[in-house]
Amino acid sequence: MRGISRSSLAEVTRRLDTNVLASADAAQHALSLGGELFEVVALLGGEHTLRRWLADQANSSEDKTALIGRILEGKVSPSTVIVVSDIVAQPWSTARDMQDALERMAVYATVASVEGGRLDELEDELFRFQRIVVAEPDLRAALTRDGVDHSHRRSLVENLLSGKVNAATSALVAQAVTNPRGRTLEQALDNFGQLVAERAQRYIAVVRTAHALSEDRQERLRALLSRKYGRDIHLNIEVAPEILGGLSIQVGDEVIDGTIAGRIAEVQRRLAG
Repeated sequence: MRGISRSSLAEVTRRLDTNVLASADAAQHALSLGGELFEVVALLGGEHTLRRWLADQANSSEDKTALIGRILEGKVSPSTVIVVSDIVAQPWSTARDMQDALERMAVYATVASVEGGRLDELEDELFRFQRIVVAEPDLRAALTRDGVDHSHRRSLVENLLSGKVNAATSALVAQAVTNPRGRTLEQALDNFGQLVAERAQRYIAVVRTAHALSEDRQERLRALLSRKYGRDIHLNIEVAPEILGGLSIQVGDEVIDGTIAGRIAEVQRRLAG
């Protein structure tokens, strides 16, 4: 979470859950709430002076929330004003931390629009699209080319995904394409995937295997990793014949390389040394 204050983040998340997403009306419009929060992320991204002033701890919380009210009221829903006001009222170390927290709440709201049983589907769809982007340079170029209007990029995403993924997936992909905030498209998609898993209170394990894993083997691997890390694990599985055999598993920064190709590379390194 870089320099984000855990206490500030916890307070904002608690308020999002109890005062916004807990109401039936807000839950029903969670996708819209997420979209509006992403719009505010983009607004602050382009307004450097405003962003710095809102993050400056020398300015009072009351003044910050009053300014946000004047800027946003009548342009977005009351729920969005509440969430943004809660965020700017917290003490942030940097303006970037504040903006990261706002983006996180936008993802959390978007996730709230997905029925619990479909979170696996959302995570899988984000991962599959990320893999497609890596494998299709022409598609990646079309989605990231400099000088292309955001509305055109958003239309490309809608044409690609409409009717093929759930609305939350499409919304998160569109955001990664139109406002990656200095990250590559792949990094933005990976970040959103991690936030979805975090919201579901589980970890993501990226598994590379030479051959597709059976459902039984996936379940055994998931159970093994869940015991190791003490939290539910979601598997993102990539079939990569070049690793020859075995598995490569990455959870966060930790990589467990049990592939044949990895063992060969290790022997070669030792011989070269």
